[in-house]
Amino acid sequence: MELKDLYRLVRRGEGDTLEFKRKAAHPEKIVKEFVAFANTKGGDILIGVDDNGNIPGVKYAEEEIYVLNKALTKLCKPRLKYEYNIIPLDEDESRAVVHYEVAESKKKPHYALPDENTDWGKAYVRLADKSIQASKEVRNVIKFSRRKTGRILEIQEKEKALLEYLGEHESITLAKFQEISKLNRYKASKILVNLVVSNILRINPSDKEDTFSMAPIINL
Repeated sequence: MELKDLYRLVRRGEGDTLEFKRKAAHPEKIVKEFVAFANTKGGDILIGVDDNGNIPGVKYAEEEIYVLNKALTKLCKPRLKYEYNIIPLDEDESRAVVHYEVAESKKKPHYALPDENTDWGKAYVRLADKSIQASKEVRNVIKFSRRKTGRILEIQEKEKALLEYLGEHESITLAKFQEISKLNRYKASKILVNLVVSNILRINPSDKEDTFSMAPIINL
C-alpha cells in the first residue's frame, strides 16, 4: 500500500472492515480486532492512526510490528493469517503507519485468548465499527456454515410456529422463540442455528441480544 492509498482508506473512516489504532501499546486488546475480522469478512487495521482519522504515525514501526505479531502468535486460536507493510509518512521515514490486512478465515471461528497460559478464549465478530463478542449461536453458525456437507432440514411444528411469527414480526430473539415454542434454550438455539445455516433465517449479531430474521430471497 502506498501513501496515497493510505489517505484514501483513512477518509473512509472506521467501519465493518477498517479499524484505527494509535499504537500497539496494549496488543492483547488489538488481537480481538484481528479475530473479529477473520471471523467476519476480513478487514484492514492501521497502526498509527487516531480514531478521528488523524495520522500521527508511529516512530518505531518495527517495534510495533514485533509486539503485535508476538501477541497474535500467542493469543489467537487457531492462528490466523495476515499480511502487513510499513507506509512511511515522510521522506526521512521518521514516522510511519503499519498496515495489517486480515483475510476472512477458512478456519473460523477464531478465539482471542486472555493470556498465553490459557487454552480457552472468546470469539469476536465485526459489527459496524465495533468488534463484539460472538454469542454461542453466532459461533455455531460460523462453525456449521463452513462445512461442505449438505444438511437435511425438516420443517416441523416448532419451525412452522417460528416462521409464522416472522411472517408478522420483523425479527425474533432466542428468548422469544423459547417463550412461544416452550423449548429449553439448547433445543431452541439448535433450531435457530439450523435455519440460519440452511439460509432460511439470517442472524443479526448484537452486543446486547442477537436477533433472527427471514433471509433475503435471491431471485435467479
